[in-house]
Amino acid sequence: MSRIAKYPVTLPKGVEITLNPDQIMVKGPLGTLSQALTGDVKVEQQEGKLTFAVANDSRHALAMSGTVRALVNNMVTGVSKGFERKLNLVGVGYRAQVQGNALKLQLGFSHDVLHPIPEGVKIECPTQTEIVVKGSDKQVVGQVAAEIRSYREPEPYKGKGVRYSDETVVLKETKKK
Repeated sequence: MSRIAKYPVTLPKGVEITLNPDQIMVKGPLGTLSQALTGDVKVEQQEGKLTFAVANDSRHALAMSGTVRALVNNMVTGVSKGFERKLNLVGVGYRAQVQGNALKLQLGFSHDVLHPIPEGVKIECPTQTEIVVKGSDKQVVGQVAAEIRSYREPEPYKGKGVRYSDETVVLKETKKK
């Protein structure tokens, strides 16, 4: 059995679990998330905890036990606390602002970049050079942050571009004569 699957997932107050043979639904104060289940992993709810066990002895079932446990733990964390990714804009004239249901980015192009904000994700701009992506689904929050970063990735000579707040960009030395 996976080492990760040995640890049960504790359910905080206000989080409800609905177990079906082929699906698990997690409902909390920040929304509802669902995940499809295969027959390889048995999920059981006991006294505010979820336990995960392998249904058969195949390698796939062993691998999926830890994966399903991690996905369910992320779902429980997402509907109770939520997830967020912070991005910084580095460069002269680089700005961001939220307009309706789109994020307007000025990244040194001849045109503004409009990024639509998907359902279940909230984007805030505390300053013109900071972007905060929040949501209950960890995968969607990370995907939206990666899409915003992909418009202008940090370049290695001056470090200009869109970067994660915890990201360090190693700058290259310029060419010598």
